[in-house]
Amino acid sequence: MDFLRPASWREALEAKATHPDATPIAGGTDVMVEINFDHRRPTTLLDLTGIDELASWSEHDGRLRIGAGLPYTRLINELGDRLPGLAIASRTVGSPQIRNRGTLGGNLGSASPAGDGHPPLLASDAEIEVESVRGTRMLPAGEFFTGVKRNALAEDELIAAVHIAPATGAQQFSKVGTRNAMVIAVCTFAVALHPEQRRVGTGLGSAAPTPRRALAAEEFIAGELDDLWESPRPLADSVLERFGKLVADASSPIDDVRGTADYRRHALSVMARRTLQWVWKDHCSGRQECA
Repeated sequence: MDFLRPASWREALEAKATHPDATPIAGGTDVMVEINFDHRRPTTLLDLTGIDELASWSEHDGRLRIGAGLPYTRLINELGDRLPGLAIASRTVGSPQIRNRGTLGGNLGSASPAGDGHPPLLASDAEIEVESVRGTRMLPAGEFFTGVKRNALAEDELIAAVHIAPATGAQQFSKVGTRNAMVIAVCTFAVALHPEQRRVGTGLGSAAPTPRRALAAEEFIAGELDDLWESPRPLADSVLERFGKLVADASSPIDDVRGTADYRRHALSVMARRTLQWVWKDHCSGRQECA
């Protein structure tokens, strides 16, 4: 196995162009597990940990640019107030040691349907910045995932950053597993209010071949909330139930060692109802009619 350790981003892109079969490694929390269990035997490892710019973030034109190598711990501590949904999801990733090493870019590179960071990115309309020596592309999060552990990267491309707008409304993330963290999710769900657009974003994980949005649920709840953004009131149980059902209908889960398909659909419905109720209460915070 060859080991490449570029000192700059440009060197990393050139190395990937020369060695298209090279497996990028940042925190190593996914790749090293697969190697240790002999599930994967890369011909070349491309170590990105020495590239400082990947572990930074910035803000431009009202959007945050999060480097692919920024650890979860820093994301939580430095951006949690502006990206609450993603921060909640990040807190469920592994142990503190894993969160100190693991990165959002690594989560995206693995492209697991159960990746905890994926649903909040979908719910918040994030874009993935990918780059090669040929140039840079911006991919909507919904177009990045192409199959089970497959993504839209060309063989010479690397993930540079995630672009996402700071939250303008309440956000939530919910995960079902045998415990809150250090576990692969049975299923996950994220919801984000976008009051300025008068809509609700969704993202579900570990319930289909790829993370995905519940588009019919988004369309339904946008219609139900159309007249309530400025004068909110509690949501009827029937609205919550319908939203939950549409979220469950958007999934296409399987039976596996972590749970059955029927259980995943039921859990998604429950999580969708609860998280929508939570974010709507937050939106209504301080208004007597929503007490």
